[in-house]
Amino acid sequence: MSDTTAIVEEHRFPCYNCGSQLNFDPGDDQLLCPNCGHIEPIDTAKGRWDAIQERDYHAALNKLMAQSDFEVTRVVTCPNCSAQTELDETNQADRCPFCDTPVVVDTGTHRHIKPTALLSFTLEEREARAEMTKWLGGLWFAPNSLMEYARKGRRMNGIYVPYWTYDTDTKSSYRGQRGTHYYETKTVTRDGKRQQIRVRKTRWRNTSGRVARFFDDVLVLASQSLPKRYTDALEPWDLENLAAYQPEYLAGFRAEGYQVELTTGFDEARDVMDRVIHRDVQRDIGGDDQRVGHVDTDYNAITFKHILLPIWVAAYKYNGKSYRFVVNARSGKVKGERPYSGWKIAFAVLLGFIVALIVAYVIAQNQ
Repeated sequence: MSDTTAIVEEHRFPCYNCGSQLNFDPGDDQLLCPNCGHIEPIDTAKGRWDAIQERDYHAALNKLMAQSDFEVTRVVTCPNCSAQTELDETNQADRCPFCDTPVVVDTGTHRHIKPTALLSFTLEEREARAEMTKWLGGLWFAPNSLMEYARKGRRMNGIYVPYWTYDTDTKSSYRGQRGTHYYETKTVTRDGKRQQIRVRKTRWRNTSGRVARFFDDVLVLASQSLPKRYTDALEPWDLENLAAYQPEYLAGFRAEGYQVELTTGFDEARDVMDRVIHRDVQRDIGGDDQRVGHVDTDYNAITFKHILLPIWVAAYKYNGKSYRFVVNARSGKVKGERPYSGWKIAFAVLLGFIVALIVAYVIAQNQ
């Protein structure tokens, strides 16, 4: 949602000594000037876990949230992948961190629910690049230009990716059937001989009951710029170390605006919860086997958080197509897609054919 009449958050932190823009220093709770080396500590007292506030889901749906729960930021929209990222207004042109498409700064704004918490960057860019290079080194048939890119390519982009988390207290009633195994002896004829075998059967009995579970921080990706299989591969995240949101943590990094709305995110979270509840019901039914017929769940006291999680992103173009690599900026886990080198594959096939001919020749000579 755009709101050009609202105050736009700038997230700028000039150095007290030289006026240059301070950057967050990964791994330390401080801002660092890349020009003169001046350090300004971040007030971590504001970021304590007990300062993180859950927001009421139904209040958000009914538009009863306070204006202070929202912020408006300047964004640039990628014409290729539609990613919306904050961009320093001093830059007039750049490339999309997700697909490497050239983008030009526009005057668009994005009004969104302000982040509640985040995990800050702990890996520096050089450390993330080392993890990516190691990961790429294990890929077969990758083009040489890709490895060259990993070694000498331009800097990776540090991005805060948006997520939703949901808490809710669930109570579910169910109907189903409990299966109890029993065995019967049956006489059969095999190879002309009569023999007795035990046959397992199941006796089913109707049952019903209730289960309850509290769900805490069910995590849902709120971005559509990266394939979900990428971000899923970066898990787990150490959400127990979330810090209350402070814009200082964003200094020198980009933050992506969420593209998955709050209600859509809860639908996905509910799918995750329903699978867990299904297993709870199976355990409650008991027996040797279970049939779950109907489950009716009440979701009570639903709360949510908008959080930001840090990743390093590299976008690489090969034969006109973009390939992306992402690194968890906390753990160093890597995921990406890769092109295949046609000549390397052809060479491997040819080499295999030559080896097969040699083996066949040696066998023929020995005979």
